[in-house]
Amino acid sequence: MNTTDIVATLARHRTCFQSGKTRPAEWREQQLAAVGAMVTERAGDFVKALWSDLRRNRVDATIADIRTVADEAAYARRQVRRWMKPQRERTPFVLWPGRTMTHFDPLGVGLIIGAWNYPIQLVLSPLIAALSGGNCAVLKPSEVSPASAEALARLVPQYLDREAVSVLTGGVEETTALLEQHWDHIFFTGGTSIGRIVMTAAAKTLTPVVLELGGKSPAIVHSSADLDVTARRIAHGRWLNAGQTCTAPDYALVSRDVMPAFLGRLKATLLDFYGADPQKSPDYGRIVSAHHFDRVKALLAGATVFHGGQHDRDDLYIAPTILTDVSANAPILHEEVFGPILPVLPVDSVEQAIRHVNERPHPLGLYVFAGDRSVADTIFANTASGDAALNDCAVQPIVRELPFGGVGNSGMGKYHGQWGFRAYTNARGVLYRGTRFDAALRYPPYSRNSRLRNWLMRVS
Repeated sequence: MNTTDIVATLARHRTCFQSGKTRPAEWREQQLAAVGAMVTERAGDFVKALWSDLRRNRVDATIADIRTVADEAAYARRQVRRWMKPQRERTPFVLWPGRTMTHFDPLGVGLIIGAWNYPIQLVLSPLIAALSGGNCAVLKPSEVSPASAEALARLVPQYLDREAVSVLTGGVEETTALLEQHWDHIFFTGGTSIGRIVMTAAAKTLTPVVLELGGKSPAIVHSSADLDVTARRIAHGRWLNAGQTCTAPDYALVSRDVMPAFLGRLKATLLDFYGADPQKSPDYGRIVSAHHFDRVKALLAGATVFHGGQHDRDDLYIAPTILTDVSANAPILHEEVFGPILPVLPVDSVEQAIRHVNERPHPLGLYVFAGDRSVADTIFANTASGDAALNDCAVQPIVRELPFGGVGNSGMGKYHGQWGFRAYTNARGVLYRGTRFDAALRYPPYSRNSRLRNWLMRVS
C-alpha cells in the first residue's frame, strides 16, 4: 500500500457516500448481516489466524472474536431502524406553531485502526458501529498480528460492499500515511502513547475521534468478598489471552486481613486453570512478539514472585505470575502491564484504596469485589473510570446496551450498541415552522405591543 492507493481508496469511498448509497436502512441491514455471515461462515479462517498470532485456543477465539462480533452485528441489525428514527423534542412556546426534531446523520468516511490483542473483534466491532450509522470505512488491522490482518484483507471484500468498505494493511509508515488524509471520523484502539499521535493528527483537520486506550485498571478486594469466586473471576480476567486484554485488572488492592487467604486461593485457581506447567496447557496463550515479551519480562523486577515467573523467549511464553512486596517505584505499578502478571498490594481501608485509585490516571475499568454492596457504592461514587463492575471484571464490554470506552488517559468516546451508532452519527437538531402565523412582535420596532411581548418573554 502506498499513498496513491490510500488516496484512491478514500476517493472511491467518498464518492460512494456522497451518492447516498449508505443511508437507507436496507443497505445498513444488508451490510450488518454480511459481517455476521462472514465471521460465522469463515470462523475457521479466523480461529486459525488467532492461533497463529496469539496461540489463542478455539474456545476463547470463538467467544471473544467470533461469537461476540456475530451477536453484536445481529443486535445492530435488529435495532438500526429504531436508532435511525428522528426523535421529537419539546418546542418552546415562542416558536409555536412548529416542531423540533433530532436527526442522526452519517458522518461520512471513517478510518478504523485496530489493535493486535483482539485483532478481529477490535476491527469489526467499530465497523459495526460505522455501518449502523450509514458510513463508509477503511479498516487498518494491526501489523503485529499479521495472520489476522491477512484474513481480514482477504475475507472482507468477499462479503462487504467494496464501494463502501476496504482493508488496507501495512506498518507504521502506512498508518502514518493514512493519518495524513482528511477523514470524517477516526477510531483507534491501542496504547495511550499512540493515541496521542492519532489525536494530534486528527486535530490538524478537526476530525472527531474515538480513542479506546487502556491504563491500569484496579481490582479492589474487600474483606467481605467471596474469595473463591473472586479468585476465579480475577484469574480469568487477568490471564485470558495471556493477560493481553485492555479491560483486564492490572493490579489488585486487597484488604490486608484477607490477603493471605486471597493469595492462596488465587494460586490454587491458576493451578486448576492451567496445571502445574501452563506452558503445556492448550488453554494458555502466548505473548504476541519478542518485543512485547522483553517488555513484559522486564516488569518482573522489583517485586517478590509469589507464584509463576517462569519464561521462555523462544516460545514467547511467560507463566501466569503473581507478584507481592512490590516496591512503590517498580515499573509495573506505573506502566500498563498488558501481560500475564498481577501485582497484589495490601490496603488497610476502603479510603486507602480510593486514594490509591484517585492519585493515578483514570483507568478503563474499575472492579470491586465485595459482599457488602455499600462498599462498591462508596468506591464508585468517589472514583472515575471508563466503566466498572461489582464482583466481576473484564466482561462488561459484552453488554451491548452499556457504553464502552475510557475517560481521560484511558480514552474518549463510547461505542457498542446504540452508543456506537451515536459515535458515528451527527445528532442534528432541526426546527420545522410554517408561515401562516408570523407575529409582528418578534420584529423591530420593539416599542409596539410591549405588554404582550413582555408577557411572552416571561412565560417562554
